[in-house]
Amino acid sequence: MSAPSAPGLKTRLAARGIDGVTLLALPAVLFLLALFIYPFFYGLWLSFQPKDGSTFGNYVAFFSDPALYGTIATTLWIAVPATLFNLLAAIPVAFRVRLLDNQRLLTTILVLPITLGTVLVAEGLLNYLGPQGWFNRALILMGIGPVKLVHNYWGVFLSLVITGFPFTFLLTLSYVTGIDPALENAAATLGARPAARFRHIFLPLLLPGLAVTFCLSFVQAFSVYPSAVMLGAPAGPTRVITIPAYQAATELYDYSMASAIAMIMGAILLVVIAIVLGLRSLVYRGPAGGGKG
Repeated sequence: MSAPSAPGLKTRLAARGIDGVTLLALPAVLFLLALFIYPFFYGLWLSFQPKDGSTFGNYVAFFSDPALYGTIATTLWIAVPATLFNLLAAIPVAFRVRLLDNQRLLTTILVLPITLGTVLVAEGLLNYLGPQGWFNRALILMGIGPVKLVHNYWGVFLSLVITGFPFTFLLTLSYVTGIDPALENAAATLGARPAARFRHIFLPLLLPGLAVTFCLSFVQAFSVYPSAVMLGAPAGPTRVITIPAYQAATELYDYSMASAIAMIMGAILLVVIAIVLGLRSLVYRGPAGGGKG
């Protein structure tokens, strides 16, 4: 009687929970390792290799220089209001668009700025809102006088609104259209007014999605660079944190310091995201979210 043959490779892999479907994910894992995980850990390691030889020299230099650590507050002062404005503006627009017959056409128009890119939007704003732009020329003809809307805070803010609103709107629209209309119809049948229906039905269901939308939109706004340079005052009130990172890498050739600033940016983003998602969990577990409170 012959001895049983040893199990094949396929059988041994299946016994360990590795089948053909799992192997299909292998290219994605390798792609993630090559483009995200390895560069992150390499940048983290590089940030602890400053020119002066001390382990934490880059971080000490950053937080001991007001011109450097002050860029954190400047960036937050630009990114947070722009993100909130886009989110608050996207909610009523999304509610209106979901009721329209030509929803696809209007959605396409609203998301067109995504196809233009930040640089083209900045150039357009310079031509339109600049000292000799159409907007100020119209104000001069009306006797109101020119208004400075570029090379300052407002130029960067408007650019972030124009480029960030389509992204925020699309995410918000996906959450709004995902709510069953029967819930609103039932509340309307029971006599609930539109404000009450929004507050007691839509808002609790939208809060988790709006929190995620805020986080993603904030990440996009926090990494602002072209707008801050082209439409702001990069040496003054719009000196955001990406500017010293760019200067360290391209002007000073200090890749270690640039990596340290990038790590600081990542840490700030993680802190803000953790706060927002933590608040979402608290609210969603409360009475408004239908939890035990």
